[in-house]
Amino acid sequence: MTQRLPIYEIEAELQHALQSHRRIIIQAPTGSGKSTQVPQMLLRHGLLDQGQVVVLQPRRLPARMLAKRVAEEVGCALGETVGYQIRFENHTNESTRIRYVTEGILLRQLISDPHLNGVRALVFDEFHERHLYGDITLSRALALQEQHRPDLILIVMSATL
Repeated sequence: MTQRLPIYEIEAELQHALQSHRRIIIQAPTGSGKSTQVPQMLLRHGLLDQGQVVVLQPRRLPARMLAKRVAEEVGCALGETVGYQIRFENHTNESTRIRYVTEGILLRQLISDPHLNGVRALVFDEFHERHLYGDITLSRALALQEQHRPDLILIVMSATL
């Protein structure tokens, strides 16, 4: 944690909410630290068990840059505890706990592994941008959570609602 970001003010509240709820919406302004800090909070507070948090980004460049930033903050090499996967690039391994992906990657994962084995949480970042693949993956994730994975944490983050 290099500086005090506004998102830290809700860390205890988020941790408490996730003890009884598996669906959370976070609305906070751009620059508040949602994209980098919420996945780290899930990891830091043991909310992932041995699973992974997948952070959905609508574009490739932010997925790549956020993963690099969070890897630096966590103190690991990119592709270890923190990584990213976009079309034609996969910087993850079996020990990756925070994985930034694009919408197409998550949609393909949902098709090939409908129960998202090994995934403990899905974070839908920049959801106010609303893309078709983002809407489809959220719909599939909600159905998965209701029908097969009540343990799956779903967090939707947006600068506006």
